[in-house]
Amino acid sequence: MSVWLPTAPCTPDACVEPAPAVVATPRAVLRLAVVAALVLAGIALSPLGRRIPAEWIGRWCRAVVRAIGVRASITGAVVPGGGLLLVANHVSWLDIPLLTAVRPARMLGKTEIRRWPVAGALAARGGTLFIERDRLRALPDTVAVIADALRTGSAVAAFPEGSTWCGRAHGRFHRAVFQAALDAGVPVQPVCLRYWLKDGGTGTAAAFVGEDTLLASLWRVARTRGLVAEVQVRPLIPPDTHPDRRALATAAQPITPAPTWTHAVLVSDRG
Repeated sequence: MSVWLPTAPCTPDACVEPAPAVVATPRAVLRLAVVAALVLAGIALSPLGRRIPAEWIGRWCRAVVRAIGVRASITGAVVPGGGLLLVANHVSWLDIPLLTAVRPARMLGKTEIRRWPVAGALAARGGTLFIERDRLRALPDTVAVIADALRTGSAVAAFPEGSTWCGRAHGRFHRAVFQAALDAGVPVQPVCLRYWLKDGGTGTAAAFVGEDTLLASLWRVARTRGLVAEVQVRPLIPPDTHPDRRALATAAQPITPAPTWTHAVLVSDRG
């Protein structure tokens, strides 16, 4: 099995719990309509590429998250410029706009995303680095491409678990992508993503796992009331502080398992 293609035990039936409170169907439909309008606007502007100010991109990403009814709590900050490898645990498609809200970056994604309606075109125009996860022979070339992007001063965002998890558990960070940071001599910025409900409990409705479809996940999130995304930007790991990619991956790994707690208030609502 390829190091890019690990598996997670999470499935929609086993892991995704029904939300204890949902919004009315017309409101959920309105949320999806606003998200669609924002995504189409993003596609229309995407040919401008790097000429779009990073601040605008961050606002657009937060608007997408907020439009579907999710409030974002973001703590910490990243360096605003220079080559940087952003790494995070992976729960949902929401992770992508949330990471981009922290710092616009070239995403590392599977080639299948190219075929997604609308989102695939937006990802390609946004500079996503697509990888063939089932081809082990492609690994050295992929690492070299990522390292080249980092050397040019780009931020590259990756989910080293290689698969989405439900949020009540997480996988280990695989090492391959960290070799690119070592080769390019750039820092690593770990980010921890968690979802919970304002009224208590983990927000597994946000999970996009197993055989779940994107449309089913979009509808589930749009229908959920009080869903909060918590984004914790952890301390930066400078280059040359770890001897190899194994040690670097371990240092960037989320410190604790996915949440089982209840939050009462938002730390910082920027949604």
